Amino acid sequence: MKTNEDYPSSPINQPDSNSPGFFQSSTAKIIMVGLLTLILLIPLQFVKSLISERSDRQKEVINEINGKWGKDVYMYGPVLKVPYNYILKTKIYDEATKKTTVELSPETRYAYFFPDQLNVGINVNTQQKNRSNYESVVYTSLMNFNGNYPLPNFGSRDIPNENILWNKASIIIKTNNIKSITGNAVININGKSFAFEPSQNDIENDSIATLETPFFNANEAFAKGTVDFDFKINYKGSEQIKIVPIGKMTTAKIKSNWPTPSFDGNFLPESNTINDKGFTADWKISHLNRSFGQQHFGHLPNLAAYTFDTKFLIPVNQYQQNERAAKYGFLVIGLTFLVFFLIQSVSKITIHVFQYSMIGLALIMFYTLLISISEHSNFSLAYIIAGTSVVVMIGLYSLSILKNIKFPVFIAISLMALYSFIYVIIQLENYALLVGSIGLFTILGAVMYFSRKIEWEIT
Repeated sequence: MKTNEDYPSSPINQPDSNSPGFFQSSTAKIIMVGLLTLILLIPLQFVKSLISERSDRQKEVINEINGKWGKDVYMYGPVLKVPYNYILKTKIYDEATKKTTVELSPETRYAYFFPDQLNVGINVNTQQKNRSNYESVVYTSLMNFNGNYPLPNFGSRDIPNENILWNKASIIIKTNNIKSITGNAVININGKSFAFEPSQNDIENDSIATLETPFFNANEAFAKGTVDFDFKINYKGSEQIKIVPIGKMTTAKIKSNWPTPSFDGNFLPESNTINDKGFTADWKISHLNRSFGQQHFGHLPNLAAYTFDTKFLIPVNQYQQNERAAKYGFLVIGLTFLVFFLIQSVSKITIHVFQYSMIGLALIMFYTLLISISEHSNFSLAYIIAGTSVVVMIGLYSLSILKNIKFPVFIAISLMALYSFIYVIIQLENYALLVGSIGLFTILGAVMYFSRKIEWEIT
């Protein structure tokens, strides 16, 4: 009788000594590469924090420069101000006599009248101020306002003419930046000049100040009906100019040597011309286009929401571009590791996790190089220098790992294509999402094609 020992072992029951274990399989390797990619997000996050810190520092320096030169300018005027006596009636009930009496107490109130026609001409000369690695846009502006006032009408409030203090009329303007006014602010009314002075009365809020002329006799000024005025004021400011169109019909023209303006606020210009030498913008705004009237009694409303704005801002600065580039850090690390993994799988060359780590740190160094170089040159040049440095470093390192020239050249070309693709996305605004989506779709297709024959061993 033959025992089981007399029969050779079946191949089905005997493990294959040549089959790799799990940790040598492609599945395990790609899991480890994926985990390493996630770990490298930690230093990448530190790089993003560095960019944010430098950006905040830039804002602090810009605010410091602007604070010393002059901040943004908000103003409206000139407004005709006429005081009148108002009789306040207070009912008083006497418990003893059971009678109600009316107590009359006069108080002075004010009526405000906006111009019928307001023409605004502003000439802005900009310049860039630098401190350390940071720069800010500042300007000097020459502002000219002219137009006319209609005869003030108190009929809507039934205020008797004898209660109107015509001889104490004045002209006021509202502004947020009296510190930066250069020279005198003078208004001509029917040929007579009146200089503005800061006023402590009638303050709209803590950030808005009032400039007011001395009193004049409005009865004499309006003897012939409407009153013409011509008013000039000059500012040193920064970043933007905001004007409220208080005329029944307001026309405005702003000229500047700044080539990249931005128009904002409640009203956009009807026309504008922008080129490398500067811009010209025109507005034409009717009182029907806004929700406040031409007369106000008691106090002036807050009109900050009804401005037309012109901004003098530097286009996307290097910190914004660095921040946008860093957002693609995960994509760059992941795709680069994927290229190395595919090469490893195809060529059967073993790449240690330490070598993956060195490659990942080199990719992160790209962003520190980019931000440091861009602070001393333009972003495009910094991007070329940082990208070339990283591509050369990884190319030479992969040459020592892969032991031939073919794969390192392929890796260098892939990295250059990837950095070029990201640079294009950073520069685009309107088409960034479209180009990015098409590019990622193409990359995914290429990865699917080259990985189609890889054997994903589990054991």
